[in-house]
Amino acid sequence: MTLRAQLLMLQVVIVLTTVVGTGAVAILTQQHQLRTNYQDRMVGVAQQVATNPVILDAFDDPNPSEVIQPITELISKSSGIAYAVVMNADGIRYSHPDPAKIGKHVSTDPQEVLSGDTYVGTQTGTMGTSWRVKVPIFNPGREVIGAVSVGVLESDMRNEYLANAAWLFITIGIAAIFGVVGAAWVTVVIRRRIFGLEPEEIAGLLDEREAILHGVREGVLAVDEHGRIALVNDAAVRLLSLGGRTGLVGTLARDSLDAALVEMLEGDGAEQSLILSGERVLLVRRDVARIGGREIGAILILRDNTELHTLMRDLDGAQGLADGLRAQAHGFANKLHVISGLLELGRVEQAVSFISHERSGGALTRLAGQSGISEVEVAALLLMKQVRADELGIDISVSDESVLPALAATARGEALREDLLTITGNLIDNAVEATGAGGRISVTVALSDGPDSGLLVSVADSGEGIAPQLREQVFAAGYSSKAALPGAVSTGRGIGLTLVKRIAARHGGSVSISAGLPTTGGPADARTASPSGSAAGGTGVGARITVRLPVRTGEPVAAPAQHAGVHP
Repeated sequence: MTLRAQLLMLQVVIVLTTVVGTGAVAILTQQHQLRTNYQDRMVGVAQQVATNPVILDAFDDPNPSEVIQPITELISKSSGIAYAVVMNADGIRYSHPDPAKIGKHVSTDPQEVLSGDTYVGTQTGTMGTSWRVKVPIFNPGREVIGAVSVGVLESDMRNEYLANAAWLFITIGIAAIFGVVGAAWVTVVIRRRIFGLEPEEIAGLLDEREAILHGVREGVLAVDEHGRIALVNDAAVRLLSLGGRTGLVGTLARDSLDAALVEMLEGDGAEQSLILSGERVLLVRRDVARIGGREIGAILILRDNTELHTLMRDLDGAQGLADGLRAQAHGFANKLHVISGLLELGRVEQAVSFISHERSGGALTRLAGQSGISEVEVAALLLMKQVRADELGIDISVSDESVLPALAATARGEALREDLLTITGNLIDNAVEATGAGGRISVTVALSDGPDSGLLVSVADSGEGIAPQLREQVFAAGYSSKAALPGAVSTGRGIGLTLVKRIAARHGGSVSISAGLPTTGGPADARTASPSGSAAGGTGVGARITVRLPVRTGEPVAAPAQHAGVHP
């Protein structure tokens, strides 16, 4: 059965049931009211006859019917009842609609009323079945001397009822017709609103919609015109880290989403932006949802750009390392030319002296003396940053306090390694942006044991520093004090420090800002700088950002000593 037929049938059944039920109640009510009215009328007539003084006096006459019969006929006609029969204490009639029945015994048992009780009920007598009332007649001494029976024929009441109910039946029929027509019209309207689809087709479309929405890699989040979440797919839940929350649909977006996303939702028109949500860099596109030209809400399309930014950063680093190797090879070629020239001139001793006075190695041996950093990936990151900084005329040195064993090849160790690379890279990138040519940067990376065990990353620079009133604001997403320098690597403007703070918060750690390196002095000043403040004898300018990540007691994050890895 089609949906249209089902809707029509159900509505017709409901309409007819309601109309017929209401009509039946109205009919029964009217019938009851008719009987009640007749009963009240018959009781009044019976009481009037039983207390009429003329009738009471006539009981003592030789022929009572001569007085009583005319009176009862007059009362019956004026009150609209079928009859009024008066009898004596022996049940002999003194009046009757049929004069031939006067003087004869009544056809029904009169004992109940002659005993002094009033009777109301239906009985069949000489005139047929009637609804009657019987009232005893008392003399002045309160003795029963007779009774009066007043009745209405059931056939007369039925005819009167049917005559009065004709309009009721007509009204019920008209209501039923209008109800059926209205049901058919409602069925047509509903079919139009659901585009003529059957229930199984609607269910199929919903299943397909859910499968598509939850199967795409991009996150989809929609809000209605009141700012409540109307739709969110699995990818959006994952990208926005909403997995621990239930019942998102129907809740206010501002209660579940980051402020940057809420601000974007409340904007006008379509736009696209990079937004940091949690620890993910998301490319978010906002579109307006419209139905029939009316705006009903907004839709956010979320794409994870974290991996893309990481790849771009790694690619930029590899390019920088290649450029550094090329520059280093060029420098070695110049030195070889000098040595070759001295040898051709026969200046062997000068050639030997030139070789002995040259530094061994190049950029890639910069960390040779820093045997405390045994984590290869961190060492490689520092080498790459040093090469890129050399191109900008910035000196990056690693503090002698740096002690970092190779991290354990466990899930916790891998996660800590990834967070350490992100923190170190972002802090150095921000320091490079804040430091001009001739500037200095000092890096300290240490994993300490003991009661205050934890991982410490400290990066100090000799730039302009960060004013105390801005030391909280710099961690806000999107905040940036200057444009990026050429060649500087960043995960996005105003995102690096925010990401660092969120990673520290996830570990239960802290991020602090203090004075950095002085603007005067050589690289030695940078190497002797302490993570807790500026270099000795410095002027207190620049900025130092220190990140501390606690390590729980007994947590295996470092590899055993025999597998500590290679030193850079």
